[in-house]
Amino acid sequence: MGYFDFTTRPNRLAQHSEKWKTSESEPDLLQMWVADMDFLPFEEIRDAIKRYANDYIFGYTYASDELYQSIIDWEKSEHDYVVTREDIVLIEGVVPAISIAVQALTNEGDAVLINTPVYPPFARTVKLNQRKLVTNSLVKKNGRFELDLEQLEKVLVEQDVKLYILCSPHNPGGRVWSRDELEAIGRLCQKYGVLLVSDEIHQDLALFGHKHHSFNTLQPDFKDFTIILSSATKTFNIAGTKNSFAIIENKDLKKRFTRRQLANNHHEVSTVGLLATEAAFSYGKPWLEELKVVLEQNIDYVVDYLSAHTKIDVMKPEGTYLVWLDFSAYGLSHEEVHEKLRKEARVVLNDGVTFGGEGICHARFNAATPFETVQEACERIARVFEKD
Repeated sequence: MGYFDFTTRPNRLAQHSEKWKTSESEPDLLQMWVADMDFLPFEEIRDAIKRYANDYIFGYTYASDELYQSIIDWEKSEHDYVVTREDIVLIEGVVPAISIAVQALTNEGDAVLINTPVYPPFARTVKLNQRKLVTNSLVKKNGRFELDLEQLEKVLVEQDVKLYILCSPHNPGGRVWSRDELEAIGRLCQKYGVLLVSDEIHQDLALFGHKHHSFNTLQPDFKDFTIILSSATKTFNIAGTKNSFAIIENKDLKKRFTRRQLANNHHEVSTVGLLATEAAFSYGKPWLEELKVVLEQNIDYVVDYLSAHTKIDVMKPEGTYLVWLDFSAYGLSHEEVHEKLRKEARVVLNDGVTFGGEGICHARFNAATPFETVQEACERIARVFEKD
């Protein structure tokens, strides 16, 4: 039995939770989709926000030295990444940071590459900023996604790609890319003059013995063309506080990024975000260690139960708390799969098509919730999607 409470499921129906919104009118729906966790935060985060409510005037604030130091210390201790305060740019979220990077580092009409299936805002951001969306499909081998490096190189050359947005660790497949895979990406970017944005928001959630490698730690010269994006929000379930950071060691890239950030008026971060991030990185390591044990147990259950009781092809993640499910064996249309999930199983999962065309007849399952809920969701799904 651990020190922290990962068994109580908070009632989120009165909290304007995006994840649980439809359950306000349909209470029997189980929400297993949006990538936030149904776990209670640890006390230091609560205390930081209580102190703010009790003691502060709610005016303009600046980021403290202690906040920057907490990021520096976390990156060094958790990811062997030595950065300085000058390398860090605070911004309210990783998704806004992706938009800033696309705008700052490319021109309208330029080709921007993503690997699909992938987190939906990648494609949306590229298209809404009038850039040319180029995709490189991941290949499923031995139950996990892998990169098709030959096809990747071909696309980089033929499409004249200017910017590559990488999801590392990968969402929705949960791949924790190996050092060799990441170095191969880096060498291709160098060879063809491609800039890289590495979304590493799931960096702290490598599981089952896998190790996350922050892109700029692989080779010193990778820092010349790479922007790292990360945050405490995914790790510690504080997305609503709105704070993230970019690590940009190349001075020219940083200048271009921060100029566009200022032009878009995205240079301010909420005080709650600053305080929650400092508390998370300063005091959150014990909570995170227990969380990862819980996530591994939950994920193992999802994989084992659905594999034993259904024909769903379950991709076991190496990191994150997200499980990619393939319903293709049932011979149903994509719409029929999700209609059965919603109307018969009464479980809400992420629609696989939102991650790209490879997501037809797929769904994403969020296992970051107390085990009792995970168990109930799996049983509901299995009753509708029987094995025989």
